[in-house]
Amino acid sequence: MRHILTAAMLLLPSAICAQTATAPIQPEAIKEDVRVLSSDAFQGRGPGERGETMTLAYLKEQFEAAGLQPGGRDGSWFQEVPLIRLDKGAAAFDVTAAGERIATARARDFSIAPSHEGTATVTDAPVVFAGFGIHAPALGWDDYAGADVRGKIVLILPNDPDFDQPSGSFGGRQRSRYAGGKASAAFERGAVGVIQIHRQALTSWPWQQLWNSDPNPTFRLASAPTPSGTPRVTGYVSGDLAAAMLSRAGLNLETLIKQAQQPGFRAVGVPGVSVTASATATASPMTTRNFVAKLEGTTRAGETVVFGAHWDGYGAGPADSTGDTIRNGAVDNAVGTATMLDVARAFARGPRPQRTLLFIGYTSEEDGLLGAYHYVANPIRPLETTAAVFNLDPHLALPATRSIELIGAGRVDLEDDLARLAKAQGRRIEPEVAPEAGWYQRSDHYAFAQAGVPSLYFRAGRDLAGGGRADAVVEQYNSQCYHQRCDEFQESWDMAAAAQDGALVHGLASEIANSARWPAWRADSDFAAARAKSDPDRRR
Repeated sequence: MRHILTAAMLLLPSAICAQTATAPIQPEAIKEDVRVLSSDAFQGRGPGERGETMTLAYLKEQFEAAGLQPGGRDGSWFQEVPLIRLDKGAAAFDVTAAGERIATARARDFSIAPSHEGTATVTDAPVVFAGFGIHAPALGWDDYAGADVRGKIVLILPNDPDFDQPSGSFGGRQRSRYAGGKASAAFERGAVGVIQIHRQALTSWPWQQLWNSDPNPTFRLASAPTPSGTPRVTGYVSGDLAAAMLSRAGLNLETLIKQAQQPGFRAVGVPGVSVTASATATASPMTTRNFVAKLEGTTRAGETVVFGAHWDGYGAGPADSTGDTIRNGAVDNAVGTATMLDVARAFARGPRPQRTLLFIGYTSEEDGLLGAYHYVANPIRPLETTAAVFNLDPHLALPATRSIELIGAGRVDLEDDLARLAKAQGRRIEPEVAPEAGWYQRSDHYAFAQAGVPSLYFRAGRDLAGGGRADAVVEQYNSQCYHQRCDEFQESWDMAAAAQDGALVHGLASEIANSARWPAWRADSDFAAARAKSDPDRRR
């Protein structure tokens, strides 16, 4: 996080300074909470670790001091989230090409695990390159048409075929719903392993992030169906290893990627290349917790406005080259959690809103939005009469900006209100910088959106109020410190952008909380139909 120092020291224009001084959200309060939540004492806030206990105790203390009430059932501040923890054991990935072994090393070249608990093994399995691994009949796309992948390792690419195009069958740069959950299509066809080829342009994160995360356990909701059948090999190989495997077979990775982006692409066998691999994981039950606080409404108390931020990080792990064992998660997501806390303080200081406000600190976002999905499956307050969800997961620690970045634009009518209030703040909405990264699907609001609840996710833009742009520092964070040990608190941060964003959330949520309005999805949104099913509940 040291790269952010110069940006954080930029001076603010007088107009922005005056606005910040009178805003309901205070940057120094956010900064102090970030300092505490991302300190070494909190051990990176790993679910099920000592850091969870400390984090939840701190949130309870702060929300209670602000005057909020427990938002869970039976007067609790928490919602239990039962999980299954999968701890990885030994793993091997041996490649033979044209009779010769390609030397490989765990983390440096591959990161694999079984599809579920147990041991997955393959011996001398042939290899097939299946492009983006997408079976989408509605779009006339099938990378498996005519292919026999039984007993084989399937190599696929992350993301969508049109990930680098302004438009296309899959929505262009905005990642589609086909970009995830790809392994099942290959397994249904008899594959013994599905391995994704890492390319930063396709994943949005560097191989270093996966390398450092390789020892981490993975999790699933205990309520999810228990996987059955023989475990199969899943994971990633580096782009370099994939290129070497394909090259030994007379194939070129870059050429194959371009071919895979074209309609009519068909899976390609990789002659003379085979894989012998094994991976083990052991399962154990555990319980983690969402944090839930509320501010009871007045005349429309049965209706709800939700504010959410994930409190969890990656916790402690093996030491890096400097001996550091803690991924402090200062930006991701102590900043978002601290901003949500100060939004709650601002509401508690003001007049009581008509609708009830619910503040949720989600657990296990980093493991697949598990805390949010558990809440949606077991809502404390009805989703049908939840008016809106505001997501605070900024991934930024910047000084004041003249712009905001709307994530997943074009989905909900709240975006129009956001633009209006941002203009009053002296800011404008700028296009999402990297929609191909799939941020909209990678944060907690997405669980609510899939259930039909109108949701809004934005963060500070990169046009700095003090002049210049923050592109370089943000890109450096994404490539070097995102989910890494250098995501650490810096004393020089002024947290002005977080306060600006918090003020926008506070202002827009105030309008929704003090009205009879029901925000709505745009007619062409994927989520409009889910919301329409509960229309009668909002007419009562």
